[in-house]
Amino acid sequence: MAQIKLSNLRHSYSSSPAGDADYALKKIDLTWEDGGAYALLGPSGCGKSTLLNIISGLLIPSEGKVLFDDQDVTALPPARRNIAQVFQFPVIYDTMTVYDNLAFPLRNRGRDEETVKRRVTAIAEMLEVTTMLTTRAANLSPDNKQKISMGRGLVREDVNVVMFDEPLTVIDPHLKWKLRSKLKELHQRVKATMIYVTHDQTEALTFADQVVVMQDGEVVQIGTPVDLFERPAHTFVGHFIGSPGMNVLPCEVRGGAAFFGGERIALEGPVSGAGDGMAEIGIRPEFVSVSKTGEGIAAHIRKVADIGRHKVVEAIAHDSRIHAIMDGEAPDAGDAVTLEFNRSQTRLYKDGWLASSPEGGAR
Repeated sequence: MAQIKLSNLRHSYSSSPAGDADYALKKIDLTWEDGGAYALLGPSGCGKSTLLNIISGLLIPSEGKVLFDDQDVTALPPARRNIAQVFQFPVIYDTMTVYDNLAFPLRNRGRDEETVKRRVTAIAEMLEVTTMLTTRAANLSPDNKQKISMGRGLVREDVNVVMFDEPLTVIDPHLKWKLRSKLKELHQRVKATMIYVTHDQTEALTFADQVVVMQDGEVVQIGTPVDLFERPAHTFVGHFIGSPGMNVLPCEVRGGAAFFGGERIALEGPVSGAGDGMAEIGIRPEFVSVSKTGEGIAAHIRKVADIGRHKVVEAIAHDSRIHAIMDGEAPDAGDAVTLEFNRSQTRLYKDGWLASSPEGGAR
């Protein structure tokens, strides 16, 4: 296993980039610690695959370095990086048995059969496929094929990092939670450095201890799932994490206070960089209260969606849509209501970036 460090990394597919717009990856400085479980999360086209290819050695970055345990591997080919990869589509040999599929990476590197048997048996037990070891891979279900593909990545003891490139894309939704749980369990048992690349927030947040969120070739936030939900560093993170995502409302900042539609909105704490940048208020639907009789921002209900566990209410106030999550009885479409924001969760953003601090100091 290894610590992976990306230092001053940038990459452009253009031979003569003229500016940031020509870079698929803008400047990235990032460290993944040895043995950690990480997710690389972002929409299609944000640079996830480019970054993955640079770490694996399929692509040499235009600028910067890739270091494994402080060793510069930027120019090393994939075969010399000791990396295991698990892809969207299971990479297994249908004509081989499950045992031989799991054994292949070890035999290919000349390991003795005693070592092969020990590792294959251990990984098969972790994956709960011991009873399938003599079964031909062609006869497996899609989720079991992907289990074997994961096992091929984990069976070697000399890998620096195991990288998962959207490994659950082709798995039926009702089976995904089983494989996510199994992958988390495997990480806890083998303690390998793992990087999970996905556009699915559920997969990222349930697997990783630390999530790296990317947008347009930039890392916009690194944090725990709780950090990303409770305190998005950028409005993109607020939109991307959560269902529905964070409400982002236009506002004006005057005298250190925020005004939405002319109404003063109490923020979590003081505002930095007074007067600079486009100002917006960010508040998650979970922290918006809806009332027919209370005080607050006057609004009317546009629609209510009952999703079982709770109801998602969409209200209109000052020509802006505001979502709220409610338990129990909800108002009807067309009803006049008032909205109240939980002050401790009401944040100010400027040009997309967090610009307020909690009362009593930054967190």
